Amino acid sequence: MQPSFVVHAASGLIEPASVRLSPNCDARPAGVEPELIIIHGISLPPGEFGGTEIEDFFMNRLDRDSHPYFKQIHGLRVSAHLLIRRDGELIQFVPFTKRAWHAGESEFCARKNCNDYSIGIELEGEDNTPYDDRQYDVLVAVLTALIEACPAISPREIAAHSDVAAGRKTDPGPVFDWLRLYDDLSAGRTGSNAR
Repeated sequence: MQPSFVVHAASGLIEPASVRLSPNCDARPAGVEPELIIIHGISLPPGEFGGTEIEDFFMNRLDRDSHPYFKQIHGLRVSAHLLIRRDGELIQFVPFTKRAWHAGESEFCARKNCNDYSIGIELEGEDNTPYDDRQYDVLVAVLTALIEACPAISPREIAAHSDVAAGRKTDPGPVFDWLRLYDDLSAGRTGSNAR
C-alpha cells in the first residue's frame, strides 16, 4: 500500500515522520519559499547501511574515532530536511520553513545558493547500489505531499545533488531510477491536483 504524508504549513513538519531537530539550519532569506527539491544519497561509513551514523552526523554527535572516514568529515555542519532510510523510515531533521545545510556551493538554472530556496531529501544509499523499493514508495509519497503543499514546486523542480553541484557531487548516483520516480509521480498525480 502506498504511504501517505501530510505537510503542515505552520510548523514545516511532515506527518508521519520521526522528528530529530538538527542544529545545522537557519532562517531562509526574507520572502523566500521552497521552489526546488534536491535528492541526495548518503551512507556512513561509506557503503554501509543501517547504523545511526547519518543521524549522528546531522546532529553533530558523530564519533570521529569510530571510523577512519569520520576524521575527514569531523567538524562539518550538515543537515537535510528529510532522510529516507533503506527500510522506508522517514526522519525529519529540519522544518521546511527553515534552510537546511545540504547543497553547499550550488546552482540551479543559473540561480546560486540552492539551500536558500530548496528542500533537501537524503536517501540512505550510495551511487552504485540500487535504492530499495520502499525508499521509492516513500519518496514518491513525500514529493506528492510537498508539491501539493508548496505552490512553487512542480515535478520539474526536482534535481539531483549532482545537478546543482556538478563536478563536486555525484549523488544520488547513476543507479537512481529517475524514470521510475517520474512515472510513479505521474501515476499518483492524474487527478484534479495534477500540474
